[in-house]
Amino acid sequence: MDDHDYMGIALDLAREAASLGEVPVGALVVRDGAIVGRGFNQPIGRHDPTAHAEVMALRDAAQRLGNYRMPGCALYVTLEPCAMCIGAIFHARIGRVVFGARDPKTGAAGSVIDLFAEERLNHHAEIVGGVRAEECGALLSGFFAARRQKTAVA
Repeated sequence: MDDHDYMGIALDLAREAASLGEVPVGALVVRDGAIVGRGFNQPIGRHDPTAHAEVMALRDAAQRLGNYRMPGCALYVTLEPCAMCIGAIFHARIGRVVFGARDPKTGAAGSVIDLFAEERLNHHAEIVGGVRAEECGALLSGFFAARRQKTAVA
């Protein structure tokens, strides 16, 4: 499988989030070609502001691997990570981050700030952005358009 295929799986996870009324973001952790962690946004349902897709995927991978450190792993996520998620990525020692759509409001991998470029931080990862960006962005846009329409009708 390649980046395009893994992002397709992350998109499926994002759709699962949307079906639960959560913002549609999905993530997965891959090591040596195997998916070792999966997650999707769940802050509303879990009443947990840290339950972003990336954090959920990292938690799942840590449990499966029996280690909170994940060198040699890649994280795929449908939306550019925020500062909180990049902090978790740093602590997990993820080596590669692949994301879909840019986030002009909270993106911390180049859109608002680029924490991966901050030389004073002790961990850096390879960053690949824009993988299946149109699909990822359309899923988010459609979700928010539907939410606005519900609000307007109410």
